[in-house]
Amino acid sequence: MTIPMGNMIYEEAQSVGILRFPAFSEIPWIRHAFSTRKGGISPEPYASMNLNFGRGDPDENVRQNFRIFCGAAGFEPESLTASAQTHSTEVRRVAGRDAGNGIWRPKDRTGVDGLITNDPAVTLVTYYADCTPLFFVDIKHQAVGLAHSGWRGTAARIGAVMVHHMREKFGTEPQDLLAAVGPAIGPCCYEVDEPVAQEFAKMNDLSPSTFLTEKGEGKYMLNLWEANRRILLSAGIPSSSISVAELCTQCHRDLLWSHRATKGLRGGMAAMLGIRKEEEL
Repeated sequence: MTIPMGNMIYEEAQSVGILRFPAFSEIPWIRHAFSTRKGGISPEPYASMNLNFGRGDPDENVRQNFRIFCGAAGFEPESLTASAQTHSTEVRRVAGRDAGNGIWRPKDRTGVDGLITNDPAVTLVTYYADCTPLFFVDIKHQAVGLAHSGWRGTAARIGAVMVHHMREKFGTEPQDLLAAVGPAIGPCCYEVDEPVAQEFAKMNDLSPSTFLTEKGEGKYMLNLWEANRRILLSAGIPSSSISVAELCTQCHRDLLWSHRATKGLRGGMAAMLGIRKEEEL
């Protein structure tokens, strides 16, 4: 089964729900996916595809879910390496030696919200349940990146930080990047208070009125999708090279994990992005 959902394609393979970006699926040398709640083994309240450790679901359930998801989505489980998210703008370059880190063996990193690589021996993994996934593919230098961008990461422009690090490590030019803004809590549901709103109101170069709307009584609606899109534009990525999922995690709570919708009693999703080995092409 394959159906359009927002600006992504939803498919089921081996009863596992998978979301992908059409523009990324056209690139033969990468593999990418975003998980859903469907197809795992975890019991309530983590049912059933929970890919987040530390939520109360036994670690072995989470690891088995990774095996199931990788089998359905076409990844090698042993190649996975995970972020260690703290809403920072820290970016780490990883390689084959990092495979398994944070999933099959203890993580050796803290405060890492962005991962980049040009090594086919490793698959990048970042975690979500309302925050914004950012995907990057350098089509010229065959390098990739994933970033976790909550409101703090967005206010700190982690999308632009990722572009800077990819340029520094791989010679990436923004015009050679394909980027995507994945499923996250949408402008329909993301209400914030005055202190958070002020962090975005001062982003004058991005026209904050396009992603921040005052409701009154100190409350605002924040559009993280558009804020991140504008950050990617400001970093030099062409508009035509940016895909936006337009899938709200809270509105699609039956399919996607939402921290707000579940009041924190939840599992979580993962974004995965990697480079195919030469023999696979």
